[in-house]
Amino acid sequence: MKQWILGIALITMALPLFGQYKFTTNKEMECTAVKNQQRTGTCWSFSTISFLEAELMRLGKGNYDLSEMYMVRNIYKDKARNYVLRQGNANFSQGSLNHDVMRALKMAGAVPESVYSGLTEGDRYHDHGEMEAALKGFLDGVLESKRPSEKWAGAFEAIIDHYLGAVPETFTYQGKTYTPESFRESLPVNPDDYVTLTSFTHHPFYETFILEIPDNYSNGTYFNVPLDELQAITDYALNNGFTVAWDGDVSEKGFSAGEGVAILPERPNDEDKFESPVDEVKVTQENRQAAFENFSTTDDHLMHLTGLAKDQNGQRYYITKNSWGEVSAYEGFLYMSAPYFRMKTVGVMVHKGAIPTDIAKKLNL
Repeated sequence: MKQWILGIALITMALPLFGQYKFTTNKEMECTAVKNQQRTGTCWSFSTISFLEAELMRLGKGNYDLSEMYMVRNIYKDKARNYVLRQGNANFSQGSLNHDVMRALKMAGAVPESVYSGLTEGDRYHDHGEMEAALKGFLDGVLESKRPSEKWAGAFEAIIDHYLGAVPETFTYQGKTYTPESFRESLPVNPDDYVTLTSFTHHPFYETFILEIPDNYSNGTYFNVPLDELQAITDYALNNGFTVAWDGDVSEKGFSAGEGVAILPERPNDEDKFESPVDEVKVTQENRQAAFENFSTTDDHLMHLTGLAKDQNGQRYYITKNSWGEVSAYEGFLYMSAPYFRMKTVGVMVHKGAIPTDIAKKLNL
């Protein structure tokens, strides 16, 4: 989840011609505008907030612009408690996962972006490098004292306030006064209606398990399904008006935000792989598992799947909303091929209603 980049710099890069990839959209759901996480490892919040904003559209509530950084600050607080209670034997970093936004929503509510941007006076863009170092240094100092007092949590939050700004106890939005909790209650989104799923053979299928990835600090559980069913769930969701929150690996040579495609070519070193469709790796449950266990596949970025498309050769793609600003000819979106999805997806989050009935029964949903 620490995939972070300054979108402004990418926008200025020379963009290639896209004429030889010809995409036809089969299904596309409404979503909000592309945002930019900038110099932060907060793709998990940007992708999940985008997913929630699309859910509000699907549910007929219109266009919301929710604050990503409100969720980020509350997960920092939750991580800090976990880090101290585990006496430093836990992950404390900028990264997290889709289910952590749902945790923050339940714990602390939500606010609009207009109420809490996470930028203080003089800030031009988001940059959490110094703040992360300051927060972790503070926590390590607390642990060195051997007997933490009850004061550390307030002092920790004061550091966040200095970098991101304090949260107002109440705010006015569209003529009504809210607290973060009452604003959450005004939204027709129940965090318990959403589940995360994955596909790995080192745990039984159709059961839940705690996925062993560094950013799963909260020990979130995933439903485990065969790879074909993980893809079937995603396809079913997108074909039936739902969008999908995606977690996976973007370190492959076939991933290019600037080119606007994510592919898994059989010859990844070919220089012409982005010029036109190429033959891609056949992904099985076995080679996918091997890639996860040898760390060829890691969870280094989260994005938002909003539709389905095909290229001129009939290859299937997932229309994918990124959070690096409006880069590429697709203005911040990219096309992820089906082989790339099958190999490089670590997990997805969907509404329970987006799971086909036969698979839902196997999961007791």
